[in-house]
Amino acid sequence: MVHLRETPLAALLLALVAAPMTLAQPSKVPLRTRWAADVSPLTPLPEYPRPTLVRSDWLSLNGPWQWAPAPAEPNAAPPDSMPGQILVPFPIESALSGVAEHHEHLWYRRAFEVPAEWQGKRVLLHFGAVDWEAQVWVNGKPIGSHQGGYDPFTFDITDALAGSGPQTLVVRVDDPTDGSTQPRGKQVRKPEGIWYTPTTGIWQSVWIEPVPQASIERLHIEPDYDRQTVTVSVDARGQAKDADVFVVVTVPDEARTLSAKVVKPGEPAEIDLSTAFRPWSPDKPDLYTVLVALESPGGESDNVESYFGVRKIEIKPDAQGITRIHLNNKPTFLLGPLDQGFWPDGLYTAPTDEALKYDLDVTKRLGFNAVRKHVKVEPERWYYWCDTMGLAVIQDMPSGDKYIGPDDPDILRSPASARQYEKELTAIIDANREHPSVVMWVPFNEGWGQFDTARIVSLIRKLDPTRLVDATTGWADRGVGDLYDAHIYPGPGSPKPEASRAAFLGEFGGLGLPLEGHTWQAKGNWGYRSFDSRDALTDAYVNLMHNMRWLVADPGLSGAIYTQTTDVEVEVNGLMTYDRAILKMDEQRVREANLAVLGPAPTVRVIAPSSRDEAVEWRYTTTEPAPGWEKPGFDDSAWTNAPGGFGRDGTPGAVNRTKWESGDIWIRRQFVLPRIVLANPNLVVHHDEGAEVYLNGVLAAKLDGYSTEYSFVPISSQARAALVGGPTVIAIHCHQTAGGQYIDAGLVDLADAPAERP
Repeated sequence: MVHLRETPLAALLLALVAAPMTLAQPSKVPLRTRWAADVSPLTPLPEYPRPTLVRSDWLSLNGPWQWAPAPAEPNAAPPDSMPGQILVPFPIESALSGVAEHHEHLWYRRAFEVPAEWQGKRVLLHFGAVDWEAQVWVNGKPIGSHQGGYDPFTFDITDALAGSGPQTLVVRVDDPTDGSTQPRGKQVRKPEGIWYTPTTGIWQSVWIEPVPQASIERLHIEPDYDRQTVTVSVDARGQAKDADVFVVVTVPDEARTLSAKVVKPGEPAEIDLSTAFRPWSPDKPDLYTVLVALESPGGESDNVESYFGVRKIEIKPDAQGITRIHLNNKPTFLLGPLDQGFWPDGLYTAPTDEALKYDLDVTKRLGFNAVRKHVKVEPERWYYWCDTMGLAVIQDMPSGDKYIGPDDPDILRSPASARQYEKELTAIIDANREHPSVVMWVPFNEGWGQFDTARIVSLIRKLDPTRLVDATTGWADRGVGDLYDAHIYPGPGSPKPEASRAAFLGEFGGLGLPLEGHTWQAKGNWGYRSFDSRDALTDAYVNLMHNMRWLVADPGLSGAIYTQTTDVEVEVNGLMTYDRAILKMDEQRVREANLAVLGPAPTVRVIAPSSRDEAVEWRYTTTEPAPGWEKPGFDDSAWTNAPGGFGRDGTPGAVNRTKWESGDIWIRRQFVLPRIVLANPNLVVHHDEGAEVYLNGVLAAKLDGYSTEYSFVPISSQARAALVGGPTVIAIHCHQTAGGQYIDAGLVDLADAPAERP
């Protein structure tokens, strides 16, 4: 396994050769994580930032910088004085930056020294990410610029360096946030609801490192699961075209070397892994180390260390003919939280590497095997932790441009906006494609800025044919991509799998619980559905997962994403509070419920069908009936005969065949129950609002509130005892007060056994 080195002590001391200043102090915010106290004011985030291309010699430039607001004019010269202090790499709006102000245009400056032992080397300057446009000068010489808030970039600054002594680095940043059309995720200048505080400027690590005259620019690592091989090729820079330059690729395995290959830069080196084949999966996240050396005449060598995992992900029918996600040739259900990656003290930037890892630790502890990174891209170390811990990543493209509703057709953005979106999409895929944990790309969320969907899907598949593409998660489906993805709150629910697309629940849940002392504001916090205690919240979550299990079997759901990992600002529907201080549900119960969903798919035997798929005849009345209406033998001949379900058009998840708009409705029907032993009889019911359901005159379930989809509800033990076979009556009273309304139900038997094809 690759070893990630921290900055050596000597390098840390060199990093502090800056203009004298008072170190920035964290500003006041409503909440702070416990890791804020661990942030060094001199050397924050000291870990090596790029786990997939590690060099042993490097120098972090994180720490105290000077800053000043910049004028809007793009060609303004850097000022002589920058009186402010800011702690890089925390965005200027964050508390940990020491500033906590929003500026669309700003200057950064710091001094650094190049270690004497780097003499004769090329010096590279790396930025993990800067939001959004960066221009860079070294010692007053322009070095280059970059547009894009989520991808890394590098400049060779060798020719701008002074012979010795302090060097001056200046960066100008321009970021319009939601004042323009560039990808920005959920950042807005006026936060409210699901839109949050913006991130401007440097928000990932900055560092420099020396390389020889001929050096490795990047590695292309292409594992092949079926052939049990890996192919490695090198993009080189500098004098790498010299005829005597060659590349040595080595894959060690424990105490031995699997293989070593010598090739020219750009040529593929294929290595056989079959004698020690260890596939990567969330259950067993095995990784291989790879060592690469670029050897030049005279003995100069550029040595880097990386790693890879071998896995494949695809869509195909399972043994029952249901289209599903398959990982390493096995049907695999992906279950994870929606992870927005915001921090109350650092915004886009986690306070420490331990904090960055903590959210993933909790996700894994709770029994999830996946995580959806929501309209944000993380520092590379986040993906490294997913690789090593075993979490499949569903990666969103940060959205931008304007919001498009679910009924609007794809629109073509302005040409400049479209070009920028595709440029950043390409860069994000290119920067993160070496991580085995990333199994899926999501270009569009709920129609936000959606355009030209089929072409964008084709572009992604051309860029990376090794991963799935979820063209649109929620609402604005265009019939392309690998998944038919729905958002259903609170849910759960499932679209039907198609011949070439698996069914996916891209968002559900949103169960809210505000906890005093751990909210962004005292009042006005919200969740999709709110609860007042930890026990009630846990009960509701476990019930959601109970229903999820059966959707895996019928209609054949392949994955689901629960909203969400943590509270974010005024949203309080997280598994944890925003400050990560409290896990809001019972850990063991959540884990057991999640692992049950990830276990073998159960069977669902329909005993009495609902009207979800086909009309079922009921007798109904909207006038309160005589006592005993729920019992067998009651005379309902005066009631009206009509097909279910009953309700008002537009009610979420309803299949409305008979209009019902009064306050109450009573419905009943008779079916013949086979004389068999029932394993686990459940109602399948969709109710809006409260309802009482009876079986043979015995109360089977009392349902409060409303649902937005058909769901499974366990019946009472008394009602189960009343199911003796033969003619059976199901009777329901539903009461409605406001909003949508609907009632329909059926009876199923659920069994804990792998589903068998009929």
